[in-house]
Amino acid sequence: MLNLSDITKRFFAGTVNERTALDGLSLTLNEGDFVTVIGSNGAGKSTLLNVISGRYLPDSGNVVIDGRDVTKMAEHRRARWVGRVFQDPMAGTSPHLTIEENLAIAFGRGGRRGLGMAVTKSKREVFREELRSLELGLEDRLEMRVGMLSGGQRQALSLLMATYSKPAILLLDEHTAALDPSRAELITRLTGEQVARHGLTALMVTHNMHQAIELGNRLIMMHEGRIVLEVDEEAKARTTPEHLLEEFSKIKGAALSDRTLLD
Repeated sequence: MLNLSDITKRFFAGTVNERTALDGLSLTLNEGDFVTVIGSNGAGKSTLLNVISGRYLPDSGNVVIDGRDVTKMAEHRRARWVGRVFQDPMAGTSPHLTIEENLAIAFGRGGRRGLGMAVTKSKREVFREELRSLELGLEDRLEMRVGMLSGGQRQALSLLMATYSKPAILLLDEHTAALDPSRAELITRLTGEQVARHGLTALMVTHNMHQAIELGNRLIMMHEGRIVLEVDEEAKARTTPEHLLEEFSKIKGAALSDRTLLD
């Protein structure tokens, strides 16, 4: 479903501030894979997601999604196959539209456009059914403006909007980092449920090692724009945060606390 081949991305090329964010990175996700990504700040994690989504075009290498070479394709065209939930709960929804209006836009992604009503009686029933899966009571608040929701509620709605259209690849960009612990736990649980429910292929960046181990069937660690550790499903079941810290310490060449990796 996703194949990255020898991806390189540099910023400020040819200047004293030149920085290599991705350095010949290659990664393949097969259908149904749920890969979590960890690494310190500056490792290239967010750049990786931005290259996949089309926000950044790579300097070299190829991006193939669902069998299509999208390397040079603009972000808005690539959005047909890519779903994304951002760290900022405010980024994935329109605050001035109602819950049902936001859902109508998201649920129509990839479909034919026309002049019909965006929200119909039958669509509202579908919306209510989908919102019930979030267990937040939003199914009874369809006409509420999204800007009135809490951060956790908006992030849950963003997750639903990103997963309902069953994108070829779902990108989760530290999507629980801005939430309080109880809401972060809720969104973590909902993420696992939604990915499993729709059989999605997903790539999730996180600083939370417990979350990285708990979710998904594969784990990768990034450092200085490269993948330095890959953990498959069998090994992941035996992995602990202490093991990941030990591996990262070997790479960095110094003893690390979990706070060093999480910050």
